[in-house]
Amino acid sequence: MQASKDYLVRSIAGELILIPSGAAAQKFNGLVTVNALGAFIWDVLQQSVTLDELVERITAEYEVEEATARADAEEFISELRQIGALED
Repeated sequence: MQASKDYLVRSIAGELILIPSGAAAQKFNGLVTVNALGAFIWDVLQQSVTLDELVERITAEYEVEEATARADAEEFISELRQIGALED
């Protein structure tokens, strides 16, 4: 899986925002606020990775159990899929 090139992350008023552009802006009319973990996951997804690779990167970056990292990653990935921000 990999992040769609039609979405960008910008810092606006101290918050990280996922913004659709191009064709994505026609399909999803809104913005998504992401926390620090969401921004980290988005950065990792700039390259094609598997869920296992993503979880490994999260546990290496944050002091978190693998099960928690996997649950958080799966939840965020599900949200990204719902808005069309992932390319599988």
